[in-house]
Amino acid sequence: MGAHRIVVHGIPNCDTVKKARVWLESHGVVFAFHDYKKVGIDAATVRAWLGQVPLETLLNRRGTTWRALPDALKAAAAEPAGAIALMIDKPSVIKRPVLVVDGKVKAVGFVADEYATLF
Repeated sequence: MGAHRIVVHGIPNCDTVKKARVWLESHGVVFAFHDYKKVGIDAATVRAWLGQVPLETLLNRRGTTWRALPDALKAAAAEPAGAIALMIDKPSVIKRPVLVVDGKVKAVGFVADEYATLF
């Protein structure tokens, strides 16, 4: 798998992201880490992801960031444009981690069995 470009998108202190990174490292998978908190995320990337996975998969409606949002922002996130704007402004509402291999979303969240089938 050395020829593939693998990127894990997320937040370093997220437990699920930590589990995914540990799994990849322990299985010898070389990957880059994209830190939303430091680097942010752009509209083109989020739009590309939404072309590959449903909005309901990508938008984390169970986290504390989502629960703290005003109702107007939650309502706006029902439409792709509003959701994209929200994810750029508050990347913590993106379900983590987003695993991208060669520019394609392969997994959202972390399930060891799912990663095992990919690598």
